[in-house]
Amino acid sequence: MPATSDTDRALRIVATLEETYPSAKIALAYGSPFELLVATILSAQCTDERVNKVTPGLFAQFPDPTTFADAPIEDIEQAIFSTGFYRNKAKNLQGMSRALLEKHEGTVPATMEALVALPGVGRKTANVILGHCFDVPGLVVDTHVKRISNLLGLVDAKNPDIIERELREILPPEKWVRFSHLLAHHGRAICIARRPQCTDCPIAPLCPSALTDS
Repeated sequence: MPATSDTDRALRIVATLEETYPSAKIALAYGSPFELLVATILSAQCTDERVNKVTPGLFAQFPDPTTFADAPIEDIEQAIFSTGFYRNKAKNLQGMSRALLEKHEGTVPATMEALVALPGVGRKTANVILGHCFDVPGLVVDTHVKRISNLLGLVDAKNPDIIERELREILPPEKWVRFSHLLAHHGRAICIARRPQCTDCPIAPLCPSALTDS
C-alpha cells in the first residue's frame, strides 16, 4: 500500500536525520508551560535566537499571567519590540494571559481545544506546548517542515493544517515531536531555502527533489 511505502520512507528519513542531528531539540528557552507559550507566540516571524535574548528580561518584568494581564499594553510592547509585529504580539500576550486567568485559573491547559481558544494560539503553537510540556504528541508545522516535507514528497500541500494531517497519517505519534525538530535543524544546516546543499545532504537518496536536481 502507498501509505506503508510512505511510512517506511519517512521512518528512514527520520532515522538518518537522528544520526545526523542527535542533539536536535527545541531551540526556545523556557522554564514552564507559560514561558514556552509566551516564547512561541513571540517566535512568529522572528528567530528563536532573538526570542531567547528577549525573554529573560521579559519574564523578569512580567513573570506570570497576572502581571501580563494587568500591565499597560505599552510596557509589553516596549519589552518585545525587537521581536517584530510587537503591537499584535503584545495584544495576544495580554489577551492570552487574561483568558488563562478567567478560564483556567492562570494555568496553561493541556488540550488542543483549550489551547487554540486562547488569543494568539493556533495549532502550531498548541502542538509545541502539548509536545514539550504535557507529553501529548504534537506535530509542529513551521516553515522548515512545510518546505522540506513538500520537497521530500511526503506531502503535497501548502496549508499547514493539511500538512500536519498528512504527516500524522504516515508517521507514528512517537516521532511527531522529533520530526519537527529534525527538519528545523536540517533546514538551517543543509536544506537551506535559497541554497540547498543537496550534495552534502544525508537524505538526498530519499528525496525526489534532490534526485531530480542532480
